[in-house]
Amino acid sequence: MPTSNWLQSSHHHLQAFLLDISGVLFNSDASGGQAIDGSVTALARLKEANYPVRLCTNETQCSTDKLAKKLRRLGFSVEEKDIYSPIKAVKHYLLQHSLRPHLLLHPDVLDEFVDFDQSNPNCVVIGDAAEAFSYTALNNAFRILVDMEKPKLISLGKGRYYKETDGLKLDVGPFSKALEYACNIEAEIVGKPSKAFFMAALDGFGIAPQNCLMIGDDVASDVGGAQACGLLGVLVRTGKYRPCDENHPQVHPNAIVDNLEQAVNNILQG
Repeated sequence: MPTSNWLQSSHHHLQAFLLDISGVLFNSDASGGQAIDGSVTALARLKEANYPVRLCTNETQCSTDKLAKKLRRLGFSVEEKDIYSPIKAVKHYLLQHSLRPHLLLHPDVLDEFVDFDQSNPNCVVIGDAAEAFSYTALNNAFRILVDMEKPKLISLGKGRYYKETDGLKLDVGPFSKALEYACNIEAEIVGKPSKAFFMAALDGFGIAPQNCLMIGDDVASDVGGAQACGLLGVLVRTGKYRPCDENHPQVHPNAIVDNLEQAVNNILQG
C-alpha cells in the first residue's frame, strides 16, 4: 500500500502542486464551512517554500471570487487567481464555440452568465445545482436536449458525491448521467477528471506534468484524473474519502496520507 514515505523520497522531483479545495482545505456546511485541521498552515508553508500552487476544484455552487472570499474567511491566504474552476473554464469554452447555453446550475452562479445569449439554446450546461435539482428542472433540460439535431450536454465535472459536515451529498455526476441515458448521448466534461481541465490548470507553470502533484480526496476524479494526464496523485483521508478508496480497482495513488498537513510535512522534511 502506498504510504507517505513516498513523498519524502520523491520530494526532489516535485516542482508544483494542484490542491483540491472541498475535502482537502475545508469541509462545507450551511454556515460557510470549517477548515480541516492543519490545512491553513500547510497551504501557507507550501507557498512560503516558493512552490507554485493552484487550487483545482470542481466547485460550481459559487463563483471563484466568492470561493476565494470564503477561503480567506476561514484563514487561508488565497486570491481569486489561485483558483481554477469549471465555471471559469466553461465560460471560456462557451465563448470559444459560440454556444447559447441552457443553464442547470446553482442559483448563486447564474449571474456569471448574464452576458451570454441564452435564447434558443444549442447546449445544456449542468453543474452541482444542489436543491435546484428537481424533476421539473431535469425534465426541462431533457426536453431542450432531445429537441436538438445534435444534442450537446456539458457537465461541470462528473463526481458521484461529496461531503459536507452533515454527511455525503449527491454531486453533478448522477444527474448528468440521467440526461446522458435519457438522450442517448455522452456529456462533454469541463472539470476534473478531464485532461483539458488539468492541463489548463497547469498553464503558466512551465512545469512538466510528471513534476506536478495533485492532492485530493476523490480517488477517481482527483487522483485518477491527474495520473491519467501524467501528473502524480496523492489521496488524503479527509473529506469524501472512504476506506474502500485505498483498494480502488483502477486507481493506485502514489501515496495516501491522513491529511494535507501530513503531505506537506513529508514533502518539506524530505
